[in-house]
Amino acid sequence: MPEQRSAEPARAPRVGAWVALDAPIATEQIARAGFDYVCVDGQHGVIGYDAQVRALLAVAAGGAEPWARVSTNSAAEIGRVLDAGARGVIVPLIDTAAEARAAAEAARYPTSGGRRSYGPMRLGPHFGATPEETDASVTVLAMIETASGLAELDSILDVEGVDGVYVGPYDLSLALGARVPFEDAIVPRLDAELDRIAAACRERGKIAGVHCADGEQAARRIEQGFTMVTAATDVSSLRADMQRQLAAATGSRLGAARAY
Repeated sequence: MPEQRSAEPARAPRVGAWVALDAPIATEQIARAGFDYVCVDGQHGVIGYDAQVRALLAVAAGGAEPWARVSTNSAAEIGRVLDAGARGVIVPLIDTAAEARAAAEAARYPTSGGRRSYGPMRLGPHFGATPEETDASVTVLAMIETASGLAELDSILDVEGVDGVYVGPYDLSLALGARVPFEDAIVPRLDAELDRIAAACRERGKIAGVHCADGEQAARRIEQGFTMVTAATDVSSLRADMQRQLAAATGSRLGAARAY
């Protein structure tokens, strides 16, 4: 596997956006807003592979770094989103070091100790002159969102080729015992675990990523030590702004969103 990159966490924290809708023009505009990266959600969004390709092209056209979350820890799926132009991959539901190692190997070619199949469909700026050069520009984050993954945090971070972790706080709060995400009773423990995750990443010079509900929460996570924060999601941002505009037009405090 390639040598671990330790420079990333020393840079200013990276702030990104998240897209879950098959709307390439909107995705391009989000990428033009100034975010460092835009991640295309292939797990919980309504985006299949064809739509992922369109979205990754739109992100690149907008000038942000294209990322993708795959739906599962599958070598085939990881390879396909990289072939489509993703520079970073977020792999969900990582419970063990062995699973993290499989994800890292799926994202790198055999010349770097991985098992990614060579198929440069989009041969261009995100492909190096050699497979090893391409591997050097790929970032792999293991999602920490389960009790098992949390317990195995240190061993997951120590896997060669894993560049850091990305916390899914909704699932993690449920894994910690909440009945609904971010239940008040669980928030102190969740914050303590987030502190621990950020510290473990910092000790190893790896990326500490986290999904955030909004920009205010993202700012708090940066203060907490996270170096890669997703500050906005297309669906929630669209809904929130539409409600704000409706409230402004009608003079009401909040627009009442329909539940269908």
